[in-house]
Amino acid sequence: MSGRSAQFSAFRQRMNDRILNHDNQVVRRFFALDTQTYKSGALDVRTKEMLGLVASLVLRCDDCISYHVAQCVEAGLSEDEFFEVFGVGLVVGGSIVIPHLRRAVDFLDELTAPPPAPAD
Repeated sequence: MSGRSAQFSAFRQRMNDRILNHDNQVVRRFFALDTQTYKSGALDVRTKEMLGLVASLVLRCDDCISYHVAQCVEAGLSEDEFFEVFGVGLVVGGSIVIPHLRRAVDFLDELTAPPPAPAD
């Protein structure tokens, strides 16, 4: 992990720790609900993450998009599957989603780029 993906993960972890260390049951319960929602159930994790990615595209939340792109990579989505998910997000959200799609594909490319070859 490097660049944007490393910064995103580090920031997300640091802020989640900060937020969850505060004694607020509403916030803690909401975070727990979010975690539980994406666990395997009648729908598998891959499907739930694809749904999360579509919803994030439609809502135009770049942090959420990045998170769900990373989770979809972890769940093993192929590039073709990603582009089908992106297509659903575009159809539901309309052309206003295009800038967010660009950033999503850029983040996907970063996450799936082969590691640089070692220097000789």
